[in-house]
Amino acid sequence: MTENKSYKILVADDDPISRRLFQNLLAKAGFMVTAAADGHEALELFRRHFFPIVLTDWQMPRIEGPELCRAIRRESPGRYVYMIMMTSKGGKEDIISGLNAGADDYLTKPAHHAELMARIKTGIRVLQLEKSLRDAVDEIQVMSVTDPLTGIYNRGYINQRLPEEIRRSIRYRHDFTLLMCDIDHFKTVNDTYGHLSGDAVLQAFARCLSAAVRQQVDWVGRYGGEEFLVVLPETDFDGAMTLAERLRQSVESLVVQTGGHTIRITASFGVTGLSSATPPQAASAESLLQTVDQLLYQAKNQGRNRIQGHLFAG
Repeated sequence: MTENKSYKILVADDDPISRRLFQNLLAKAGFMVTAAADGHEALELFRRHFFPIVLTDWQMPRIEGPELCRAIRRESPGRYVYMIMMTSKGGKEDIISGLNAGADDYLTKPAHHAELMARIKTGIRVLQLEKSLRDAVDEIQVMSVTDPLTGIYNRGYINQRLPEEIRRSIRYRHDFTLLMCDIDHFKTVNDTYGHLSGDAVLQAFARCLSAAVRQQVDWVGRYGGEEFLVVLPETDFDGAMTLAERLRQSVESLVVQTGGHTIRITASFGVTGLSSATPPQAASAESLLQTVDQLLYQAKNQGRNRIQGHLFAG
């Protein structure tokens, strides 16, 4: 009975005696029950509070049961609602009409207590299965855009989202900056300490980058191998250069303990970005990536553990 308390049920019935009967039976079974005197009131209640289970009478003033079912389906496209139509109509055509309107099940009035509970339990099983499926889909979606080693965004996500970020910045004439960074002499780490230790270094490096950026605004992705991208919407070039220096120092002071070894690393950074003066037709994800990659190469060619940057000129 305790587990029933997590399920809120909305009962819509214009007959006060029938409504009170359903309300009392369900409340005794441990459910959180809200009652409405007609379909219009039920729809208003549903708009204010989500109900995973709805019991609705067929014939009601203002909004009848089938119309209420259709409206609830429209109101909750992302969350499933299990709806049971209660009716004194027992004809096959009436049942089919109710199911076509969006109801999952039907209950002939007057309802028997055991039958009502059986129908509700069926609804709960369906809702639990639907939630498991939704959770699995969400997990698959997260995995599809996440680098499995570091837990940050992968190259596929970068390819999809970066052009969107750039187009948005150009449309609204907002600053936008991009950092590309690379762990210096990473091959030496793998050759000296082994690939498992190299993986630990990559994970620590990704955490270092992620911890320094604004949550829900900036984002970090693994571009490939030991190269990472830091995307900074609404950040001007000077702010990005300041962040890059802070990151360079954080990486330089990073100590990775793995496999009985203490590993220290450095990183090189390329920084570029757009300003309100950047010609819109000149900026694209490809051109910015090419520019920031060249700047990173310059930083590494000039001795590593340093930053090279300039505003994107097109």
